[in-house]
Amino acid sequence: MNFVENQKLIRLAYGGMFAAAIAVATMFFKVPIIVGYIHLGDGLIFLAAAVMGPFAALAAGIGSALADLGAGYLIYIPVTFCIKALMALIASWGFRRKLGFLQTACLYTFCEALMVVGYFLFEWVIYGFETASVAIVFNTVQGAVGMVVGCVLVSFFKNRLLEKHK
Repeated sequence: MNFVENQKLIRLAYGGMFAAAIAVATMFFKVPIIVGYIHLGDGLIFLAAAVMGPFAALAAGIGSALADLGAGYLIYIPVTFCIKALMALIASWGFRRKLGFLQTACLYTFCEALMVVGYFLFEWVIYGFETASVAIVFNTVQGAVGMVVGCVLVSFFKNRLLEKHK
């Protein structure tokens, strides 16, 4: 097996592991709230983006969509896939730029804001403006948790990750 094939295999293995970890963190490490639940999956999306770069978008989308499937939120699967993949793609861009802690926190906050807006627009179309507006508060809390968990995870593993990408 040559180097390129080996790298593809490693990327595929990381992708599968992160998709599974994101699904598990979303489905099983959660706190139910009035509209949905607060979970740890977004934090793992940010870690996946740091480890895998832009390829984390696929793992983030698949893992998050699987969590929606497992939770019975079938209508959310396509929008979740797109939103979470976009979050990972943007976060991977930031990690490649070797941002500082504050800049990383701002980038993750931006990603989570995209999540809030994305779900708001989707829910507005599906449920109406009033219901979608109520969900903004809960999605914002979810986003804050995801941003904090992501910052903690990536900070904890940052030196190891930077060594890998040199």
